[in-house]
Amino acid sequence: MNFKKGDKIFVLDEDLSGTIIKIVGNTITIEDVDGFELQFEASEIVKQGNSDLKKDIFSNQSIERVISEKSVEKRKQGPKVKAKERYQPTIEVDLHIHQLVKSERGMSSHDKKNLQLDTARHKLEFAMKKKIQKVVFIHGVGEGTLKLELEYLFGRYNNVKFYAADYKKYGLGATEVYIFQNVDPDI
Repeated sequence: MNFKKGDKIFVLDEDLSGTIIKIVGNTITIEDVDGFELQFEASEIVKQGNSDLKKDIFSNQSIERVISEKSVEKRKQGPKVKAKERYQPTIEVDLHIHQLVKSERGMSSHDKKNLQLDTARHKLEFAMKKKIQKVVFIHGVGEGTLKLELEYLFGRYNNVKFYAADYKKYGLGATEVYIFQNVDPDI
C-alpha cells in the first residue's frame, strides 16, 4: 500500500488511529489523536476511508501468513497420570536374598544380611545421587531383623524419612523411604 505524509490511518490489531508524519523505508511514524508519536511497519497500518480495505491489507501478504501469525500453538500435553499413580514410588528394591544372588549356597545368615544391607545402602545412595524422591525396600515379614537393620540404616541419614509402604500393594513386608532433596545427607 502506498502511504504519504498526512494520510489518516488505522493501526491493525490495536485501537489506534492517527496521521502519518514521517516515512523512512518501511517504517512509518504516526501521531495519534493524543499527540504521541508511534512507529509502525507499513504492513501494520491501513488508510482510513478506503473501500477496498481487505484487498489493501492482504495485497502484499498471503492470507496464510497472516493466519499463521495470529494462530497460537497448542501446548503438547503429556500422558495424564492418575492422582493415585502420581504418588507411587519410583524405585522398588526387592531385598529377598534369592533376588540378589543366583545361589545362596555356602552363605551364612550374617553374609546374607550384610549383602541385603549393602544393596539397600547402595540403592538409597543411588536414589539420592539421581534425585529420586521415593524408594520402596521390600524386605518381607519374617522375623523382622532385616526390617530393624534397615530402620537403623535409614535413621543414620538426616535427609530421609521412612515409613511402612502401601499395605494394599506390599502388605507388612516393605518400607517406603522419602528422600528430601534440599537437605544434606550427612551420615
